[in-house]
Amino acid sequence: MHDLLTKTMDLKSGNQENKPLEILEYFQKTWAIDEKLYTQLKTDAVFYHRGDPLRHVLLFYFGHTAVFFINKLFLSKIIETRINPEFESIFAIGVDEMSWDDLNEQNYRWPCVDAVYDYRLKAKQIIENVILHTPMNLPISWNDPFWIILMGIEHERIHLETSSVLIRQLPLNEVVSGKFGNVCTEVGLAPQNEFLPVSSASLHLGKSIDNPLYGWDNEYGNYTETVEDFKMSKFLVSNGEFLDFVNDKGYKNKLYWTEEGWNWCTYKQAIMPLFWLKNGENYKLRLVAEEISMPWNWPVEVNYLEAKAFCNWKTAKESKTFRLPTEAEWMQLTKVCNVPDVLEWEIAPANINLEHFASPCPVDKFRNGDFFDVIGNVWQWTETPITGYAGFKVHPMYDDFSTPTFDGKHNLIKGGSWISTGNEAIRDARYAFRRHFYQHAGFRMVASEIPLVIHYDEYETDVEIANSCETNWGDAFTSNPNFSKLLANVAIKTMKVKKNVKVLDLNAKTGRLAFELAQHFNKVTALDSSARFIRLPIQLQEKGFIRYIVKDENELVFYRDLVLTDIGLNNGKDNILFMQADANNLKPIYSNYDLIIVPNLLEELICPILFLKEIHLRMNENGILIIASSYDWEHHQVKREHWPGGFKKDGEPVSSFDGIHSILKQEFILIELPYDLPIYFRKSARISELRLSEISIWQKK
Repeated sequence: MHDLLTKTMDLKSGNQENKPLEILEYFQKTWAIDEKLYTQLKTDAVFYHRGDPLRHVLLFYFGHTAVFFINKLFLSKIIETRINPEFESIFAIGVDEMSWDDLNEQNYRWPCVDAVYDYRLKAKQIIENVILHTPMNLPISWNDPFWIILMGIEHERIHLETSSVLIRQLPLNEVVSGKFGNVCTEVGLAPQNEFLPVSSASLHLGKSIDNPLYGWDNEYGNYTETVEDFKMSKFLVSNGEFLDFVNDKGYKNKLYWTEEGWNWCTYKQAIMPLFWLKNGENYKLRLVAEEISMPWNWPVEVNYLEAKAFCNWKTAKESKTFRLPTEAEWMQLTKVCNVPDVLEWEIAPANINLEHFASPCPVDKFRNGDFFDVIGNVWQWTETPITGYAGFKVHPMYDDFSTPTFDGKHNLIKGGSWISTGNEAIRDARYAFRRHFYQHAGFRMVASEIPLVIHYDEYETDVEIANSCETNWGDAFTSNPNFSKLLANVAIKTMKVKKNVKVLDLNAKTGRLAFELAQHFNKVTALDSSARFIRLPIQLQEKGFIRYIVKDENELVFYRDLVLTDIGLNNGKDNILFMQADANNLKPIYSNYDLIIVPNLLEELICPILFLKEIHLRMNENGILIIASSYDWEHHQVKREHWPGGFKKDGEPVSSFDGIHSILKQEFILIELPYDLPIYFRKSARISELRLSEISIWQKK
């Protein structure tokens, strides 16, 4: 496997002519090592098994990394055609157990493994062609086409690790060992851990935009925190050290667990870490594709909840305060230990990047300053829930990489593991998982009597999202008429307030229309293509409030706290199912609707004509279709050949409505003459943009 190893790339320097070939090599090695990971599956049948009940079958992830490339290249207009729209829908979304993920197996008809291999081959050829024929400009920056290529590469390297965790959870008789690197053979008793001092510092966190390494959006921005003196454990907590907690019946004592942790522990009936196996008095450790006698001197691998319980147990036993480090404390540890970053390596200074082992190794093997395993071996859980640094901006081509995790339920892991490659292996990497999830992750401890303070900003600061909140919900604070409320009234009047109507809102944004509809209809599905938007109404549905910041004037802002009960929309919230989906490439499950509303969506679609030709397939007989649109095709850069109207044909003007009518009349009857509703897009306290959205109402024949 050594010939497949490489490091993430310097995107700022080098030879402009040779850089595409360097990227091509990085891509090809990434692709090859990803496929090599799946050679550990014993038969093709195993591709259809789930390693974790909260994740998709393994075939999904095998297809997902290729589909991700094609979807992002298509979205960014680097390529103009898809390979297989069906694959590019079913393999599109499914990383975290988000409430807008679809994990119902009845909604999937998984293809055969050979078909996915064939798709991957076609995708690989397209990607290689893009790399070789796209004009190269150095440095490669956020808006460069090659940034999208690197996005796909680094995304595939993430799944190299996350998929290995899923394979690790399969039954042993479904995998084959010896196919993916060499497992460490150094085992022994656990070393005695101790706590060493780490000095205080004022830390500036956040990468600058001119950093030479590829970064995910959450790595950028500015944040300053003062870290007081503290003591950190010299080693990662080992299996041997954690055994004391197990033997002391730590999994049976509620006192050591957070409320969330105890709920998880009792639900799972956990008695020891997931990858531990016990036969009589003998313990074994499950690796990715084999079992070995328990290596007590290797790091224990647990979720955050178990790590926190161990710290609380140790606090109770020793009458000192132990906890996990914060993100800032971990960063200070790297500085104190002078841990080099990726571009400074000749050979990895830790068990990382697959350079040493295809498994963990002893916690006292790789020294970094006075400590061991500051990076590598296994990830390290922190006390810090992930959020964006000040100035955080979402990359428009991957708007759901970070934002779904900004919910206070995902804690940062730092340092990387033995299989962390690419961006995962850099010092500034910021990855987070739900606290009950397993990765190749363990922990080290902090000893400090200083009270723990977690900084978490719950106010939405993304300008586009905040302005959408104000457009949708701002009538709670201003006097402008609300478009979503007006449109909902149109739907209610048209349907004559029939409760058992199945409704589809095809452009949910921040959710106002769906909440209005749910007061009158029992089944409302609200879709949006962007996780950035849809996570806000989900929070509103689950927590009953959202907070966001909008511009007042110049440098002044308003802090908005919107409470659902205050505006009388709380009662029907459970009637809504919010999901992330592409309206131009919907899954078959989104069908059999009595009412479909298309609110200012047509002008945002890649191909509104195709959408109009197919929308009847989603509806029941006599179903109602309500379209609202400003027909602003040029503003949203819809290609001219995809406009329904708004042009001259044979010397005569064809309005957008005329074009829509000519398409829909095959399947629909126009039941009311079109009319306009106003919609105000807020930009600041004194500046709003008024648009008129034409409303047309259709009944399926």
